[in-house]
Amino acid sequence: MSEILQTPIDYLKGVGPNRANLLRKELGIHTYQDLINLFPNRYIDRTQYYKINQLNRNNADVQIIGKITGFKEVAQKRGKRLVGTFQDETGTMELVWFRGQKWIRESIKVNKPYVIFGKTNWFSGKFSMPHPDMELLEDHKENLRSAMQPVYPSTEKLSNKGITNRVVSKIMQQLFIETGHKFKETLPNDLLSELKLIPKKEALFNVHFPKSLEWLSRAQFRLKFEELFYIQLQLIIKNLTNKAKIKGLPFENVGFYFNTFYKEHLPFQLTGAQKRVLKEIRSDLGSYAQMNRLLQGDVGSGKTIVALMSMLIALDNGFQACLMAPTEILSVQHYNGLLKYCKTLNISIEKLTGSTKTSDRKRIHENLENGDLKILIGTHALLEDKVKFKNLGLAIIDEQHRFGVAQRSKLWKKGPLQSSQKEGEKHSENTNGSHIPPHVLVMTATPIPRTLAMSVYGDLDISIIDELPPGRQSIKTVHRYDKNRLNVFKFIRDEISKGRQIYIVYPLIQENEKMDYKDLMDGYESISRDFPLPDYQISIVHGKMKPADKDYEMQRFIKGETQIMVATTVIEVGVNVPNASVMIIESAERFGLSQLHQLRGRVGRGAEQSYCILMTGHKLSNDSKTRLETMVRTSDGFEIAEVDLRLRGPGDIMGTQQSGVLNLKIADIIKDNDILNLARHHAKHILKNDPTLTALENQVILDTYKALGRYKNIWNYIS
Repeated sequence: MSEILQTPIDYLKGVGPNRANLLRKELGIHTYQDLINLFPNRYIDRTQYYKINQLNRNNADVQIIGKITGFKEVAQKRGKRLVGTFQDETGTMELVWFRGQKWIRESIKVNKPYVIFGKTNWFSGKFSMPHPDMELLEDHKENLRSAMQPVYPSTEKLSNKGITNRVVSKIMQQLFIETGHKFKETLPNDLLSELKLIPKKEALFNVHFPKSLEWLSRAQFRLKFEELFYIQLQLIIKNLTNKAKIKGLPFENVGFYFNTFYKEHLPFQLTGAQKRVLKEIRSDLGSYAQMNRLLQGDVGSGKTIVALMSMLIALDNGFQACLMAPTEILSVQHYNGLLKYCKTLNISIEKLTGSTKTSDRKRIHENLENGDLKILIGTHALLEDKVKFKNLGLAIIDEQHRFGVAQRSKLWKKGPLQSSQKEGEKHSENTNGSHIPPHVLVMTATPIPRTLAMSVYGDLDISIIDELPPGRQSIKTVHRYDKNRLNVFKFIRDEISKGRQIYIVYPLIQENEKMDYKDLMDGYESISRDFPLPDYQISIVHGKMKPADKDYEMQRFIKGETQIMVATTVIEVGVNVPNASVMIIESAERFGLSQLHQLRGRVGRGAEQSYCILMTGHKLSNDSKTRLETMVRTSDGFEIAEVDLRLRGPGDIMGTQQSGVLNLKIADIIKDNDILNLARHHAKHILKNDPTLTALENQVILDTYKALGRYKNIWNYIS
């Protein structure tokens, strides 16, 4: 049966080459399988028929039986509109078309009974219905009909070309006729009975043509569970396969570097969370399997120290380590932060970015290849083919969501060559020819909601640093309107008089760089008037500046030579000034939640009380209000991430590189969190008892799993 579902959509009766082309371009429907997985957005109750004299002025969807008695054309500002007089035994109303008039006049029969459906308007003492859905009464009675009428995803182009919801519904009916409703079951019987799930064929039929509301909800539950179950199954299998097949570099020693640093140079007591995470990492590194771990921790939770100590374990075992960050600013900060510790331990460390001089680059490449260079920090520059390690043992990736899958896989191929390949022994399919991949630690300061982590990073083991170092005070966050600006400026003066420094950040939205630049410069001028020289020194940093000028201004602020830093969001990551105690975010309503949270994390790095002030105008959308209220209420990054996920959806949060992983057909990982947990639980349980899925009762799972690999278009979430 799965073979017929791979038939190109062109061959379905009622489609043809033109419609097939449109469906491919507009909705990505290439095959019968794609069409059956085009699930309705919503449903309309089509069980009730109204009389014209029963209509209310409520702009609701209604269904009426009557006849068109005639047409007229009415001139309007641009072009004409076509108006049909529609009547039943209780009264008359108008049907209106603003486009496609020629086709309407030719195809609609006057004085024949029709069923019309659409939204009503009240205009000039009469009801009208623009662009109604129309069907001859005799066809309406014969068609496969359900109480809940599906409404399918559509585009303007499809509507304009006459592929209406009714047309899609019709070709969906044809698909069920041609396939004879014979859809292969994809879940085992014991799972169906344990969870009281309806069979696959019943679920597909009732999601498109529900017999009742109850059948619809059972069909949706069944299909959502199945989709999430196979995503989780794939991710868990990937993780297990990696551990079983991908030979890892054995880090058996925790030696001189790690112990010396831990006993003599640790700048503060590790928190319980840091100790727990280090234990998890050490256990992975010593397990003879390749580590693939995601380390989550809020801004300032101490991930960098954990990263350094993990690198020291690599060095203790004779391997090199690297740390890759998405921006030059961030990689420079990592380098500067680690340099002092490496000097103390006499460890060679370098940074490699796009702006590294050619002479330095040559030296770094040589020292890396001969093994003299132990730790390399950098940007995408680390992925270049010229960059060759002698024996890379640990790769740390910071803010992983900014790197694509292909980029990350390049790091794998930089691991050491396998030394003892036995004669005639085949290479494992997962060891990239003869390279042993380095251990991988992925770090993010953008907390990822649990549902998203389970879906996108389900193949990684996850560690969370969920407590801040002792002595850190939580940042006080307030929302102020523009009219409170004088009070805010007074507060800034008081803080500067205590010796503190201030950030003032303006939004940067690329589409309107001119406007952003103007906002920043206007702001800078008004701040310069209120905080004049020589009493106050101000730094300014924005995207149009040359890197050298930007760096000069940053350094002045870092050294305390300026009290105020006026900037665009270039300071979102990568500036660590413990003396800065106030973050003012201008036009805060123009920022996303995770950006606001990241910016707030730039202060609160010293022992003093810090503040974040969100400045806005009075006109705020509901989403903006929710974001601002959330920021004022909590500093818990995970709670903020959950709200952000609800507001923006997974695609936006992950960025385009990873949103394909979540190209779900029916499930919604935000609303269907409970189903996701249930699916993961059952996938884990089945694989625990039968890792290879060879038991007879799991045959159906194995077949479906293989088919998913064969026909990637079934679900596009395989990263």
